[in-house]
Amino acid sequence: MPPESRVHHSVSTWRQPVPPPASAGRALLVSELAGRVLARGSGRLLVGIDGLTAAGKTSFGHELAAELAARGRTVLRATLDDFKKPWKDRHLYDRESGEGYYRNAYDYDTLRRVLLDPFRSPEAVACALCSIDPLTQVDHSAVTTPLTADAVLVADGVFAFRPELDGFWDYRIWIDVDAELSVRRGAARDQDWAGSAAESVHRDRYLAAARVYLAEADPLGRVDAIVDNTAFDRPRLILPAAG
Repeated sequence: MPPESRVHHSVSTWRQPVPPPASAGRALLVSELAGRVLARGSGRLLVGIDGLTAAGKTSFGHELAAELAARGRTVLRATLDDFKKPWKDRHLYDRESGEGYYRNAYDYDTLRRVLLDPFRSPEAVACALCSIDPLTQVDHSAVTTPLTADAVLVADGVFAFRPELDGFWDYRIWIDVDAELSVRRGAARDQDWAGSAAESVHRDRYLAAARVYLAEADPLGRVDAIVDNTAFDRPRLILPAAG
């Protein structure tokens, strides 16, 4: 089976394309992390990729998935953005402030029920990689992907290591950029839908939410690897000190 056919992607229309190779150095870093992931075992593995908004989590997830598939594993790709609560219900709660976004934007019950719990269950034969499509708002939770005994789930998203989810991961990767770079990248990326408000959305909602998360959940205290993604072609692997 060709490596690309071993990677199963979400049906979400929000799905970002697989990025072209950025540099030989980046490929080596991805390869090293793939080896560290696979060292965790030959059975099903769950890999969480977290970091600030626009840090490059999804692109890195695609790259890691491709490398894992090239090594013979069946890989499922998911992004937590495909498990947000529907927009039609946003009048029921605050989703636009930083605090509200952190508390209310994501539907963790559905994420666990249709993806994480089945993936963890040896008896489960399929799981869903998307709930509510962020663009069309279509519910895809009934669309399932087969599970093999050796499947690897690579899931990216902000708040991936918060208490409701943290116990699922076999390997945790933090994609690191500084706060101002996160805002600049995110505002540039989201000009098409946020327009002139893009910077304030990223600074006052997403960055503010991240600060609540970092203060409450301390995700960096539990990660297995940190990737400095300031320069896409020159990422640096930072392994937390043992102890």
